[in-house]
Amino acid sequence: MGKIGIWNTDPTKHSLFEDAQGVFTGTVLASLGVMLLTKAGLVTGGVAGMAFLLKYTFGINFGLGFFLINLPFYYLAYKRMGKAFTIKTFCSVALLALLTQYQPQWLEIGYVHPVWAAVLGGLLIGMGMLALFRHRASIGGIGILALYLQDRFGWRAGLVQMSIDLVILALAFFVTSPFIVLCSVLGAAALNFFIAVNHRTDRYIAM
Repeated sequence: MGKIGIWNTDPTKHSLFEDAQGVFTGTVLASLGVMLLTKAGLVTGGVAGMAFLLKYTFGINFGLGFFLINLPFYYLAYKRMGKAFTIKTFCSVALLALLTQYQPQWLEIGYVHPVWAAVLGGLLIGMGMLALFRHRASIGGIGILALYLQDRFGWRAGLVQMSIDLVILALAFFVTSPFIVLCSVLGAAALNFFIAVNHRTDRYIAM
């Protein structure tokens, strides 16, 4: 199986099949998290948060907004992370956009409390992002922009991303209630805490 690329016997390299299943699984998990946040009317950070704001403010489809907002970031992804990362990220973003569009036709959620939607949605998106990170892919451009600004101007990537997320969540006050915004902050905290605890490149070195 290793000879035909289905299973890579090199512990530091992923095969094409391993990358494909990792990107697919991570994106599906993230789409479930987005579905929960949408059901409860919540917002999150990053490009997904921008797409939520467009949806709640102008009625623009989340998947379409998410896909279009990500377009300018692919150049930065190519310059900063390389061709393979950019292609896998494009595939993940496109798949997430499609899943958020059609998944409600395949899975119906009757009710979810905003607090539980925030925690569970944040964790599911975090798990999806972790799977994507481990296969050198992502689902959004804000992290790439933060890395670019760090390289170009010396700004700390973590602080840049946190600042952008705070702006997005602050803007949410204009389109929803304070309680929903607080729940959204809880969801963003659950997501980022999960990533912070579980994503360490020195513990997982496969490429």
